[in-house]
Amino acid sequence: MVELPDRWHELGEFIREQRSMARLSLRRLSDMAGISNPYLSQIERGLRKPSAEILQQIAKALRISAETLYVRAGILEERDSDGDLVGEILRNPTLTEDQKQTLIRIYLSFLHENGGRLVVAPPAGPAGPDGPEEPADAAPADAAPAGPEQAPEGDDALASPRGEELPAG
Repeated sequence: MVELPDRWHELGEFIREQRSMARLSLRRLSDMAGISNPYLSQIERGLRKPSAEILQQIAKALRISAETLYVRAGILEERDSDGDLVGEILRNPTLTEDQKQTLIRIYLSFLHENGGRLVVAPPAGPAGPDGPEEPADAAPADAAPAGPEQAPEGDDALASPRGEELPAG
């Protein structure tokens, strides 16, 4: 087990790394988390033992799982990540914040679309392992994409993680 002073130092380093990856200044993160700039600096240097509430505020500002910080602080035991895809995406240090938010939006939209139902893949039918046969009215796979007049508008339009409309197709 990690000694407590080392645990707080490692927690502070982790928070600093996450802040750096999110391209946030110390002052900006402290504002977003609702804590003082000097207090956040002391946490990052391992000089302070933040409460669970403070860790939750920092996690929310960094858009990472509070559980991640709780585990690093020794408040929670690490558990298997069964079913916590959003948490896994947020904890992945190799993705940018925009990539994380895009993946989460897509994942949540699929959950919403399926209405929380357990979706079981249909067994491979006569089409074989390459997938189902195309319906007779479907466009051939090598057909040109639909023109801009068929691009979705309004609520169906694609948007970036920042809410900007993206070109369809």
